[in-house]
Amino acid sequence: MKKVLSLVLLLCFIFMLAACGSEEGEAAETKNDKEASPEKIVMGFVPSQDSDKIADTVKPLADKLSEELGVPVEGKVMNSYSAVVEGMGSGQIQIGFLPAFAYVLAEEKYGVKVALKSERYGSDKYRAQYVVRKDSGINSLEDLEGKIWAIPDVTSTSGFLFPANELMEKFDVKDVQQDFFSQTISAGGHDNAVVALLDGNADVATTFEDAREDLVKEYPNVMEDTKILGYTKWIPNDTISLIPDLSDDMKEKITKAFLSFNDDDEMIKVMNDVYSWDAIVEAKDEDYQIVRDTYKKFKDTINIDDM
Repeated sequence: MKKVLSLVLLLCFIFMLAACGSEEGEAAETKNDKEASPEKIVMGFVPSQDSDKIADTVKPLADKLSEELGVPVEGKVMNSYSAVVEGMGSGQIQIGFLPAFAYVLAEEKYGVKVALKSERYGSDKYRAQYVVRKDSGINSLEDLEGKIWAIPDVTSTSGFLFPANELMEKFDVKDVQQDFFSQTISAGGHDNAVVALLDGNADVATTFEDAREDLVKEYPNVMEDTKILGYTKWIPNDTISLIPDLSDDMKEKITKAFLSFNDDDEMIKVMNDVYSWDAIVEAKDEDYQIVRDTYKKFKDTINIDDM
């Protein structure tokens, strides 16, 4: 009798394991199917110019990607790179158009991976610039001490990270915002940083080279009314980065779709209108090590949890 009871219990245990394995397999298949075919893909942008203009401009890009990927694609304009990073961390944004510093933060916090980067004028790198008004009396970086600094965003590579690092090294200060400038204004875009300068709300603006060109229509005298104090070291270009939850198949589809735009004059024009991209090239995480190293130099002075 005991042998029969033991056999019955053993068979029950085997059936239970089989059922659990089946349920786990079905759950894994469901998860994989969901990852391979998300219901919608959202691209996160931060305007380098007028946000309404970008919202309209990226629509053809979203429509074309929808065709290529077989799922609806939406372009979402955010008010800061920090918002894009957090949106990717929460899974609400799958594709992020991130500058180098924002990418480094997104990779560190949420495992986001770079897939592609921009090419402008045949180069995959660029510089930051210091812009002041011509009548300001500011003629050197030394003259910036105690002045008001306009930046696009605290996660902007050219607008914040590289200028901040350069000034901290040059003037041997631990926190350039607290120990060098009297105030820092986060303007919400490279063009807005220059506008803050033109309107007299800031003494210096740091932007990518040459962000002033985007303002010529609205401010015809911007080039004559301002001057460049200098430039930073070279910076790897901005990225198209993807969240880790996307399946490998979908990541590959997205990468191939964007690369195919190099042969599509209409799509490259869209990329140029949005962020002045002339071409799209593949990128690797190690391309951004110089940015990571620069950030580590004064990581403790930036609270990335508030970004």
